[in-house]
Formats: sequence, C-alpha cells, structure tokens
Amino acid sequence: MKTENILVIGGTGKTGRRVANNLTQSGHNVRIVGRKTDPAFDWENQETYDAALKDMDRAYIVYYPDLAVPGARDAITALTEKALEAGLEKVVLLSGKGETEAEACEDIVANSGLNYTLVRASWFNQNFSEGAFLDFVLNGVVALPMPEAEIPFVDADDIADVVSKVIVDDSYNGQTITVTGPQKRTFKEVVEIIAEASDTTIQFVPISIDEFKDGMRKAGLPDSYVWLFGYLFKEVLGNPSNQVVINDIERVLGRKAKTFSAYASETARTGIWEQVSVK
Repeated sequence: MKTENILVIGGTGKTGRRVANNLTQSGHNVRIVGRKTDPAFDWENQETYDAALKDMDRAYIVYYPDLAVPGARDAITALTEKALEAGLEKVVLLSGKGETEAEACEDIVANSGLNYTLVRASWFNQNFSEGAFLDFVLNGVVALPMPEAEIPFVDADDIADVVSKVIVDDSYNGQTITVTGPQKRTFKEVVEIIAEASDTTIQFVPISIDEFKDGMRKAGLPDSYVWLFGYLFKEVLGNPSNQVVINDIERVLGRKAKTFSAYASETARTGIWEQVSVK
C-alpha cells in the first residue's frame, strides 16, 4: 500500500490522536491540525481550510463539538468543496449513530463529489476517562439521565482502528460503517464495572434531563453545550433504534469489538480513576 499524505482534523481528540498514531506507525505522512497548529485550522474560520488541505491526499474529519450543533452543515459543506478543489482523493467523516443532524452532514459528504466513507459511532467508553463524565467518576457519584437506556458503548481504540483501515482502503468507498461495542449496558451497569475494576466506591444516581442541564448551567458551561447534551440524551439515547449492537467492527477488522469490562480493566491500570475514595 502506497504512502499517503493524510490530514487529521481533530488530531488531539479521543479518536483523532489514535488515528494519527496508527497512520504514522503504518508509514503514512500525517498532518494534525487544530487552532494552535501550523498550519492552523479553525472550524469557525473557513479561511484556514485551504492551508490545512494543501498537498493532502486524504482526510479524517471530526467536527467539534458535534455534527448536531448549528453551523456544522455550513462548515462541512465548505470543507468538502475546498477538499475537492484541492484534489483530495477521499475523506472519512466521524458521525454519530442516530443523530438526524449528523446524517444531514453525512449527505453533504456523500454528495460532495469526493470518495468517502462514513463512520457512525455509538457513545464512547472514553467519556468516563477522557471526557465529560470523568469528574463524576472521580467524585464517586455519577448522576445521569436516561437510566433505562441500554447503550452499546464503543471503544475509541476500535473506532480509530476502523478509521485507520477504511481511510486507506478504497474497498470501503461509499460505505457507512456503524461502530458499537459488543454489548448493551445501562449507565448503572457501566458505573458498577468501573467501580469493580478500579476497586472504588462509585454511586450511580438517576436524574432527569432537566436536572442534568441545570447542573451544567450551574457549572458555567455555555448554552450550546447544555443544548447539545440535552439533545444527545433525549434524541439519541431515547431512540430505541440506537440501542442496538452492530457488528461492523468485527466485519472490518476481523476481530471482536472491545467490551466495556476490558476497557475498564485497561483504564484502571493507568491510574486515571485513583482519586476516588478507596473501599
């Protein structure tokens, strides 16, 4: 397989840095871009797109904070137009499983004239170790809405391995790959798994979506984030069609997807959860 020049947008994020590492280890030339890189890339400043795309063959696109937020469609439209002008061969878009707004962005990519693969992901395991719920775990109380939702949490390593393969393998052109974990888990179940793996006491407390949003406001988070999390809980987790295990990871990689228990055991060994009071 030939060496490619690959742009990774969001290259310091949960999946982006893993994809960049995979591709670098495979011998590809990787350009990671963000607001503080050279060249800089800012989703809110379309004038930064050209320099980031220059001389690139392929691109992994992660829109921050989420494809559901206002402005995402315009940004994805502009980026794909500029990518086509710059002569890119292919793009891979990270999308959200069951997000109507994200699917609108998928359509933009699919109709852009570029070769593409869409990767739709369920909620990440790493939300509990690298993302929004880490502080809850460290405080020993995880208070979240939608306690009845059964979520096929997916590991960021698995997502990255899928992206790293399909971005250079053109047999996946035009396909939508849905990445989920191998099992459905409720929030209470995953909190219990984390507690056991880290030998800590962690309590799960079910709350309403409004209570969760009020807590975000009191923490000083911007309205856009409050809206986004409300949307993700109500519209995404509340949709039964999203509470389904899909075996695309095994189909693409030829191995089973990582279980939440395996993720918890691996993560506990890093010490990230050690600030919780020990039993």
